[in-house]
Amino acid sequence: MTHQAWKTVIITEKLLMDRVAEIIEANGGTGYTFVSAGGKGSRGKRATTDRAAVVDGLSNVKIEVITPDHASAEAIAEAVAAQFFDNFSGITYLEPVEILRQHKFVPA
Repeated sequence: MTHQAWKTVIITEKLLMDRVAEIIEANGGTGYTFVSAGGKGSRGKRATTDRAAVVDGLSNVKIEVITPDHASAEAIAEAVAAQFFDNFSGITYLEPVEILRQHKFVPA
């Protein structure tokens, strides 16, 4: 049986990964996934390659986190945007998702 949950997706600069992880955990996230990302946006084009960037921290990362409720997902997205997106490239969005093993996404 599936259960309703929320996915927060954050695409930003890799150098922010640890700081974004702290925000996720502070707002009820029990885990997250980091994936290398590239593309084009208002701050230009970022490529994704198998080779290391000249400065690895300047590459982009996509961060996904599942939370059991909309309030937690929104709190994570708003905190990340408020803290970083005036000075760093980034976007965040929320999606409703269906999950199995609901207990994996509830803070202990």
